[in-house]
Amino acid sequence: MNGKKLLVVDDEPGHRLMVRAVMSERGWQVDEAEDGLKALSLLKDKEAERDDNSAMPDVVLLDMKMPGMDGVDVLRHMRRDHPAVPVVMLTAFGSVGPAVEAMKQGAFDYLTKPADNDELETVLVKAAQYGALLAENESLRSRVVDKEKGPRIIGQSPAVCEMNELVAQAAPTEARVLILGESGTGKELVAEKLHALSLRKDGPLIKVNCAALPGDLLESELFGYMKGAFTGAVKDKPGRFQLASGGTLFLDEIGEMPLALQAKLLRVLQEGEVEPLGGIKPVSVDVRVLAATNRDLQQEIKKDKFREDLYFRLNVLEVCIPPLRQRKTDIPLLTSFLLRRLAEKNHLDVCSVSPEFLDALARYDWPGNVRELENVLERTLVLARTDLLTPDLLPDVFQEGAEIRLDVRGDEGEEQEEVSFDAAERHALEQALEATGGHRERTAELLGVSRRTLQYKLKKFGLTKR
Repeated sequence: MNGKKLLVVDDEPGHRLMVRAVMSERGWQVDEAEDGLKALSLLKDKEAERDDNSAMPDVVLLDMKMPGMDGVDVLRHMRRDHPAVPVVMLTAFGSVGPAVEAMKQGAFDYLTKPADNDELETVLVKAAQYGALLAENESLRSRVVDKEKGPRIIGQSPAVCEMNELVAQAAPTEARVLILGESGTGKELVAEKLHALSLRKDGPLIKVNCAALPGDLLESELFGYMKGAFTGAVKDKPGRFQLASGGTLFLDEIGEMPLALQAKLLRVLQEGEVEPLGGIKPVSVDVRVLAATNRDLQQEIKKDKFREDLYFRLNVLEVCIPPLRQRKTDIPLLTSFLLRRLAEKNHLDVCSVSPEFLDALARYDWPGNVRELENVLERTLVLARTDLLTPDLLPDVFQEGAEIRLDVRGDEGEEQEEVSFDAAERHALEQALEATGGHRERTAELLGVSRRTLQYKLKKFGLTKR
């Protein structure tokens, strides 16, 4: 018994009876409704039965043509009131056009009546798996929102969990932290998290982008100046170190700071005091310094572009943010979180995503990391004409994946043959399974996908017995 719950909505008693008999025998719990109004009423009652929605069906099998409220109307109500429940449409043979249109409105798939029993089970299982994925993502998102304080670092991959543990451990201390990561990974977000969880959280968090200002201007911004220090200095101006006193100073892109200014920064870190330009008396400051860079500072030291003594002063603790390509299992959760935020920002309804849309996101390597993912999702959200995001809404670089032709050489070195993307994907799956001895968890980790995505791919290519 798989324990999955199915709701069959059909005005034909004979067809409902047939579906109940077939799916009950295969371990499903089957409920019935003879029209749309009764189906919506049943769903409302089931939602009220349990706070955790455990009484809700895993899939709804919905007939297109019914008296009163037809299937499309029922689907619209479900997308509004029960968006996490997948819907499979039933249509008469030869009239699939309306069912395809219903898929654009958010249906998971469609079947023609009478459906082959094995095909019926296959589609319902896929729909239930998709619904479970949506529920899992929503649960994870809710746990992140409820349990995290301050800015949210979204992700449940091992790399992100390890990073979050280090941030939580470092935050309450006074230790300086060097945050390393590629552009778009969220270095500023980590700095905000460190401040929010620190004992200085009630003090200011002052941010300075060292790459955005030329050396002379950056110096005056950091250390301040006195009236008359230079032409145009008509009054005293405190620097960022003084403004951050009692709180945190975040120096972003620290690798771009000129060498001459690095020496002055080193003295401030050593002495705990700054000398404003034109001043004659040092000013004490009580500041915790966080720094970030996308450069390899050890290589910069070898090139005499960064001071080694400053590197060791800044790098008491090191937090490395993994690029998105190394934590692709976080993409569904990130997508769910970002879509909600972007929908609110753009005054749009929240959209659901198709399994094919998530697969397309997972195949991409994301050179721009989470920032690029956010930009892509905002673009698709704005362009979407329905409340379901599909791969055709993605930029051309994602569409090219479907047309890729690859040369793959066989194990014995036979002549190369041109194969489709699907064939190459199957070949990669087979190699990964062989490398891990068929171990599913290690195979998913090797391919950089979730176990659910791996299971979907194995079924797609008939490799479940490997």
